[in-house]
Amino acid sequence: MIGQTISHYRLVETLGGGVGVVFQAGGASVGRILSYLACRRWCVLALMVIISSGRVASQTATDEQNPLRFDLTPLVGYRTYLGFPTGHPPSSHLILSGGLSYGMSAGVRLDEENLVEFRWARQDTHVHLRGSAESGENAVLDQFQGDFTHEYILEEWPHGVRPFVMGSAGATHVGGGTSSSFTRFSFGIGGGIKVYFSRHFGVRMQGEWLPLVVEPEVTSFVCGAGCIVHLSARLVSQGEIAVGPIFRF
Repeated sequence: MIGQTISHYRLVETLGGGVGVVFQAGGASVGRILSYLACRRWCVLALMVIISSGRVASQTATDEQNPLRFDLTPLVGYRTYLGFPTGHPPSSHLILSGGLSYGMSAGVRLDEENLVEFRWARQDTHVHLRGSAESGENAVLDQFQGDFTHEYILEEWPHGVRPFVMGSAGATHVGGGTSSSFTRFSFGIGGGIKVYFSRHFGVRMQGEWLPLVVEPEVTSFVCGAGCIVHLSARLVSQGEIAVGPIFRF
């Protein structure tokens, strides 16, 4: 490049360089001497990386200033059986069989760690007296709960992995194939883990203990042809494990 003219200055000699090459230049019309830095290719690449990093940092700061407030999670899982003491012959318990459950959860975040959700879950099951599973009839359990969740953001855990605890309260409706049905207060205590792959998507795995308060007592429940029982329990419970994708926006 020695001898070339850049703008109004002519490159005179090489002075050295580290990141780039430094030349001594003299003014074409005046006697001023200056230095000219010519970057190598990797110097340009380094500048591009620095600029890109700045943009990423700027985007991260913008994301933090605009947190995501809403969570939506479809859930599928398994629920254990539910046993109601009858207190009289021919059987001591009315059984709702365990099986597949499914539902949906939607909520709003109070902050990045605390979440309030409404959750609906359904289990298509079979109701029968203990010892006579071949008799009985189909039934549907619908549960409507308000969930209060706290997520733990732990520095020693991988980024995006958050354990959580949850408490629930609401109502459970059990309906048989006939007009026989009842609705009672229910609640839950559980926990699990959430894994966020990005700001907008993750997966949720949870387990919960779900007691049902049978108060007032169910005086008559039809459990099949010629089968009517009195449910004498005050508290019965079942467990559930569930998993589903998390959509945040």
